[in-house]
Amino acid sequence: MQSAVRLPSPDAADAQSHTSGRKRSPESRSPSPERRPPTLRTRSIDPDTNRDPTPPRDRSRSPLPHRNGPLPRDVDRQRALERQRQAETRRREEVKEDKPLSAAEKQAAAKAEYERLLTMRSGGTYVPPARLRALQAEIGNDPSSKEFQRMAWEALKKSINGLINKVNVSNIKYIVPELFSENLIRGRGLFCRSIMKAQAASLPFTPIYAAMVSIVNTKLPQVGELLVNRLVVQFRKAFKRNDKAVCLSSTTFLAHLINQQVAHEMLAAQILLLLLNKPTDDSVEIAVGLMREVGQHVEEFNSQIAMAVYDQFRSILHEADIDKRTQYMVEVLFQVRKDRYKDNPSVKEELDLVEEEDQITHNTGLDDQAEVQDGLNVFKFDADWEANEEAYKKLRAEILGEADGSDDDEDDDSDVSSSEDEDEEAEKQVEIKDQSNTDLVNLRRTIYLTIMSSGGFEECTHKLLRINLPPGLEHELPSMIVECCSQERTYNKFFGLIGERLCKINRMWNELFEASFVKYYDTIHRLETNRLRIVAQFFGHLLSTDAIGWHVISAIHLNEDETTSSSRIFIKILIEELAQNIGMKKLSERMKDDALLPALAGIFPVDNPRNTRFSINFFTAIGMGVLTEGMREYLKNMPKPTLPALPVRAASPSESVSS
Repeated sequence: MQSAVRLPSPDAADAQSHTSGRKRSPESRSPSPERRPPTLRTRSIDPDTNRDPTPPRDRSRSPLPHRNGPLPRDVDRQRALERQRQAETRRREEVKEDKPLSAAEKQAAAKAEYERLLTMRSGGTYVPPARLRALQAEIGNDPSSKEFQRMAWEALKKSINGLINKVNVSNIKYIVPELFSENLIRGRGLFCRSIMKAQAASLPFTPIYAAMVSIVNTKLPQVGELLVNRLVVQFRKAFKRNDKAVCLSSTTFLAHLINQQVAHEMLAAQILLLLLNKPTDDSVEIAVGLMREVGQHVEEFNSQIAMAVYDQFRSILHEADIDKRTQYMVEVLFQVRKDRYKDNPSVKEELDLVEEEDQITHNTGLDDQAEVQDGLNVFKFDADWEANEEAYKKLRAEILGEADGSDDDEDDDSDVSSSEDEDEEAEKQVEIKDQSNTDLVNLRRTIYLTIMSSGGFEECTHKLLRINLPPGLEHELPSMIVECCSQERTYNKFFGLIGERLCKINRMWNELFEASFVKYYDTIHRLETNRLRIVAQFFGHLLSTDAIGWHVISAIHLNEDETTSSSRIFIKILIEELAQNIGMKKLSERMKDDALLPALAGIFPVDNPRNTRFSINFFTAIGMGVLTEGMREYLKNMPKPTLPALPVRAASPSESVSS
């Protein structure tokens, strides 16, 4: 199809010259995007004669430059030249492909192609596995080449990312040896970057990542130090940019690293004080989250830091202008502290994988000049690649306990197989622990039936000693004797004689009954009046017969602030039972014994006149005023407080003038 553009017809003279000079080539059949008519050349006119100086037959188009072949007719001459150049390039490539390439040329071409793929935009492109394997095979296994080291670097990065992404609580013991199989000295930058990225994406897995880092840190402390430095720098940058999400992930990771003793607790204190210096809703929220994770560890290792932080929280709660939601979070934190972090333990039992003496703690501060070594994240050519790899193989063998000789390998295999068999047998014989306290209930039933079926206290004591008490439950026997005694309508001396007999047979029972005295006095307000009276008479019998030491009375502090109505009734019945059993005279002498004075300082206080008067009034009200002679003497001889001197009044100006 010819072009629809109509060109202007030339003059007759021009037509004759063109016809006589050369024939006109047909128009090009290839349309172009911008097809414009060629510009008509104007004739040059002589200004003197006002005529064309050249005859018509000599006027012609300017000659085209010499080419190897004819150019296609095109309105755009540059496009025509570009088409010819591309055609010549394709022709030369076809000629080259016909010739077989040498091995060196193939390797060079493969290296160039691999380098091109890796250095493309966005750091590389997807390469099908078959093509990648073919390129790697053509490149060869020369460790001194840059391409081989680049392939090893990419494989190392892929392996570390895969191991970190699939770690969890159940397989961490198997993932860590695989992680040590990779060159973590060379790839420590990759490891830190990958684990930080994985932790920021899944915060609930932070304890698992911290446990993995703690294991690696025991063998390669430079890896743990680099991770702590990068987290500190990341927190500082995020804090300046007000990036809440990054601050939260960084502080959470640092908290669990502090719990694992990879970082020092002073770092947590510096971060908390920075967040609470100028409190905002976001900073207080991050500080609350950090303190919930690291609070138990800080209170265990440095309680002063915890006290200072909680004082700051308390002042913020009462004085700072923060949102209701943030105030509620602070109140919940105080409740968590009151519950002793039972839902936020520092290290879970299944993640406590490193002995405390094996851990290496890094004392990186918040204001220190930490080196993040960003150059470790990218590939660098290593001239000593083989030597460094051999050095890490020796280190890996030392870490994993790999043997060198074949005989040693066989021995190790036999030892491993035998240990595995023993582990399997141990797993088969798993001890089943009853969490429903059925055994405890059965033990208490046995003790109760033994006591109630006995005819006398000696027979009962003999039967009770024959009961097989599980280790750690010996305290249940004294507790059941006191409970059985308190269930009676009135005090039965039968139970007191049983307790006395047990205390005099073995010192263990003596100490257990003394511990029961302290426990029941602390919880006496839970008992009703009749049971309270019987328990006091029971322990009064044990004290009067010296079955338990009188030093247990040191648990009693007779003053208005530390006693309740129940505890005062208990003290009254106890003292009356002692006076009835050993007599008032002997009781008074016993209370004045110099050896017992330290233990009786709480029931006969002489530290504060107010407490002394309260004790005197109490014993006088129950008819035991004779026991208060020492306290009365103390009040009588106590120096009277001197009145403060009145300030000297300055003389008025009128008095000074009259004088």
